[in-house]
Amino acid sequence: MYKAAWEAEWERVLWKKKPYPDNYVPRSFLATLSKNPNFQPYTYWHLVVLSCPISQHLASIFIFLAVFMRLRQRVLDPRALVWISSGVFLTGYIIWELLECGRMDHKVRHTNRAKALKASILVFLALMSLSPVLKTLTAATSSDSIWALSACLFILNALLADYTAMRPNSHQRERLTSVLSMNAAISSSVVLASRLSDDLSVFGLILFSVQSFALFPMLRRRIQDTAKPLQVVLTALISAVSILLTHPLSNTAAYIYISCFIFVTFIAPAVLVWAQKYKNEIRGTWDPAVPKVNRRFSLSR
Repeated sequence: MYKAAWEAEWERVLWKKKPYPDNYVPRSFLATLSKNPNFQPYTYWHLVVLSCPISQHLASIFIFLAVFMRLRQRVLDPRALVWISSGVFLTGYIIWELLECGRMDHKVRHTNRAKALKASILVFLALMSLSPVLKTLTAATSSDSIWALSACLFILNALLADYTAMRPNSHQRERLTSVLSMNAAISSSVVLASRLSDDLSVFGLILFSVQSFALFPMLRRRIQDTAKPLQVVLTALISAVSILLTHPLSNTAAYIYISCFIFVTFIAPAVLVWAQKYKNEIRGTWDPAVPKVNRRFSLSR
């Protein structure tokens, strides 16, 4: 009898004096209970596509290391590397222009082309002038320390890299983690380039590192948002190139990359899909109220 009366006059307040104790909860309290109200289940192949940027980034690191080993062993001509880097840069720039076609007016695109050409020439000249200095940067440091430092910097680069898509016509500033990731990769490239024997090899490797860890992530993020089929094809192509370049140098390194590729691309999405059934987010009347603001009204103000 008392409980029936208490349920009739129960309110979710503590400042009123009530006949029931403060910890009393009526049976209707859990009537509005909801589980996973905003849950959107993932699909396996959608997660596989979303993991492509991580696979591309890991492949670019292994490709860079394979190029460095070939330069150090004098198997790769540094002049060929410079020409290959220039060709890859032109190809990437053409793809960027095709993705930007129709989204900007002709005047803005012409201005951006002029800025890109000016920046490319300045970077090219700066790397040429700094190559003799970079070659002797770590002359007093042992090779073991250089290998350990380079490995730590590349791991930091992979962990802090920005794998999100870049929206078209967005002027969003780069995240701090993205900048730190690029700096870690360039720093690792510099310390590795200091182990090369001639200035042209140092110049070619640093130029290749700028394209791999500064320019390619920008193109990768734009492709990720606009051209999903091209992203899948690019992932398969870069992964194949990475395996072909790494396997002749070290079977262990090739197996490490293949294991990372399989885990990131196929196993990790499957684990995430499997773990969805254990998601249990409970919402009820005890949660703090969330105000719903009319976004159109707030933007108009």
